[in-house]
Amino acid sequence: MRAPKSGILAGVIVLVAALVGAVPAAAATTTAWATWQPLTGTGGAYTTTVQVAAQPALTATMTTDSRAGQVGVISGASTWLSQGTPVGEKYGSSINQQYLNLRPKADSPTSPSTTTYSFATPTPASGWTFVLGDIDADSVRIEAIGVDGQTLTAEEIGFNGGFNYCAPGVTGKPSCSGVATDVPSWDPETQTLTGNAAASDTSGSAAWFEPSVPIASLTFFFTQRSGFPIYQTWFASIARDITGTVTDQAEGPLPGAALTLTDANGAVVGTTTTDADGTYSFPGFLATDGYTVTVTVPDGKIAVGPTAQAVDLTTEDGSADFEVRDIEPVAVSGRIVDEEGTGVPGAIVTIEGVDPATTDAGGEFLIEGVPVGPHTVEVTPPPGFSAIEPTEIVVPENSEEPIVLEDLVVVENADLSGTVSAAGTGVPDVTITVDDGVDTVTTVTDEDGVYTFPRLPAGEYEITMTTPDGYVASGPATRTETLTTTDLADVDFELARLGSISGEVRTDDGAPVAGVIITVASDEVSQELTTDADGGYAISDLPPDSYDLTITAPEGRTIIGPATATFVVTAAGESFVGQNFTVSAAVITPTDPPTQNPTDPASPPDTGGAQLPGTGLGPETFIWAAAGAAVLVVGAVLLLISRRRSRRD
Repeated sequence: MRAPKSGILAGVIVLVAALVGAVPAAAATTTAWATWQPLTGTGGAYTTTVQVAAQPALTATMTTDSRAGQVGVISGASTWLSQGTPVGEKYGSSINQQYLNLRPKADSPTSPSTTTYSFATPTPASGWTFVLGDIDADSVRIEAIGVDGQTLTAEEIGFNGGFNYCAPGVTGKPSCSGVATDVPSWDPETQTLTGNAAASDTSGSAAWFEPSVPIASLTFFFTQRSGFPIYQTWFASIARDITGTVTDQAEGPLPGAALTLTDANGAVVGTTTTDADGTYSFPGFLATDGYTVTVTVPDGKIAVGPTAQAVDLTTEDGSADFEVRDIEPVAVSGRIVDEEGTGVPGAIVTIEGVDPATTDAGGEFLIEGVPVGPHTVEVTPPPGFSAIEPTEIVVPENSEEPIVLEDLVVVENADLSGTVSAAGTGVPDVTITVDDGVDTVTTVTDEDGVYTFPRLPAGEYEITMTTPDGYVASGPATRTETLTTTDLADVDFELARLGSISGEVRTDDGAPVAGVIITVASDEVSQELTTDADGGYAISDLPPDSYDLTITAPEGRTIIGPATATFVVTAAGESFVGQNFTVSAAVITPTDPPTQNPTDPASPPDTGGAQLPGTGLGPETFIWAAAGAAVLVVGAVLLLISRRRSRRD
C-alpha cells in the first residue's frame, strides 16, 4: 500500500475514534502504543529510538539500511489499528499513535532492507506486542535473538495471526478500503510473512506477534516482490497496577511505611510509602511476571510474615499486603558472624526461660520477652563452626529498651585435605573416610586426586583410603591425624597400579602346548599358572616387585632356550605381553624295565622283542654281543699277566 492520504472522511473517522477510544480490560489495566524519536541519518543508514513501555522502561535503538522516500515516524492520524482489529481488541486503538514506515534497501527483490531493534534491557515474556502492516506486494523475514544469544523459534516469537485493518466491517477502521481475506501468510519454518499470492499493491494486510520469552534484539528483513513497497511497524504494551496495605497488628493501618518494587532482573523499578490509611500502589507497570514488593519494617517493629512478596501482572492486577507489630520489651537481638564479619545463618541462640532463636540469612537473631534479671546468652553454631564462650547480659527492671548485642564471632572449623596419587599422578574417584570415633564422613577424590573435608571440628581423626580396583596401597591405607583450628593439608596416600604378564608356550615347530606349569615368584609371593588349550598363560594383579618367571619342562620334552625370565613391575603397573617359552616337539615315551626268568637267573631279560634305547639292536643280539665282549676282555687280561711272568723268569 502506498502512503495513505488524509481527507474529510478520514478526519471524521479520526474524531469519532478518538471519542470512542478503547475500553480497557479492567479499571486498573491500561494500554499504550510506543513513542518514537524522529529518524536521523540518510537513506541506507537511518537510526532512531522507540519506547515500548514506560514502567519499567522498555526501550530499543533501531538501525536500518532502508532506502529513502516516504519513510519515517508517522503520526497515526490517517492510518491506525482500530479496536475492531484483533490487536486493537487487546491493546486498544492506535489512532493518533506513532508508527514507523520503512522500505527495502532498494526497490528490487534482491535488495532487502535489514532493520534491527536492540533492546536496552531484555523484553519481558509477556505484556507487549509488535505489529507489521502493509505486507502485500512484499515479504518480511523475522529473526529474534534471546538473552542467551540463541535464535528464537517461531513459537517463541508468538505469531498471533493475520488481519486486514482496512476490511469492511472492522469497527473504527481508517478510511482505507481492503479485503478481509487479504492477509499475509506466515511460514513458521522460515519465520517469514508474505503478502498476497499475486503480489498486488493492496491495503490493510497486517499481522501481530506476542513473544513468550525475553528478547535481546529483533530484526526484520523486508523484501520487495513488486510495486512500490512500504511496511509499517507498531509496538504496544499493557500495564497493570500493584496495590496493597501495610497494617500494624495492634494499631491498624500503618501510614508512612516504605515499599520497594523490583523487576525480574532484580532492578529497583519503583518506590513508594503508605498513605494515611495504610494503602499503597505501584500503578501502570508492564503486565508481566517477576515483580517483588518489599516492605521496610519501621524501627521498633517486626514483620508478621514475610517482608517480600512476588507479584505476577501477566493476566491481572497484583496485590501484596503486609503486617507488622511492635517488638515486645525486652527483646535481645544481635548478629552471629564469622571472623570476616559475614553473617552466619542457622546458629541457635538460647536464653534460659524463653524460646530460642535461629539466625537468619544475614546472621541476625531476635529473642523477645526476656524477663528482668541476669541471663546467659549461649550460641550453638551450625556445623562447620566451633562454639564460643557464653555472653552475660542483664535486663534492668521497668526497661522497654531492646538489648542489641555486639556481633558474636564464631570460628570456622579447619579443613582436612590431601591427595591420592600413583606414580606421581593424582587418582580420581578414590573413597576417603574420616572417623572421629563418633561420626564417619566420606568423600571421593576429584579429577586431580585431591580430597577435602571442610570445616571439621578439632580432634583426632582416623583417615582411611579405600584402595580401588587395579591398585595396591604403597604404604599405609589408614592414617591418624590431629586437627586443630588450622587447616591440615597434605594428608596424602600413595597407590601403585597392579601389573600383569602373559605369554605362550609352543613347540619348536609352533604348536601350542597345554598344561605347562609356569611359576611367577618374588620375595613376597609365588604363584603357579597352567597354560590353556592354546598354550597361553596370563596373570594380573601383580603388586610392584621384581619377579622370576620359570617354566617347568613337561614330561618327555625339553626346554629350548631360557627357562627363566625376570621382570620388574613398578608403581606404573606395567603389562608384560609376549613372555613366551619354547619346548621340544618330540616326546620320548619311557618304557618298563626288562624282567628275568625267575627260574633261571642266568636267562636274558625279556624285552618283548623291542630294541633297546640307543642301540638299534634286538634284545638277544645285544646279550650275545655283550657276552663276547666280556670274553675278549678276560682274554686280554690273562695275556697281560702271562707276559709279566715271562719277564720275571
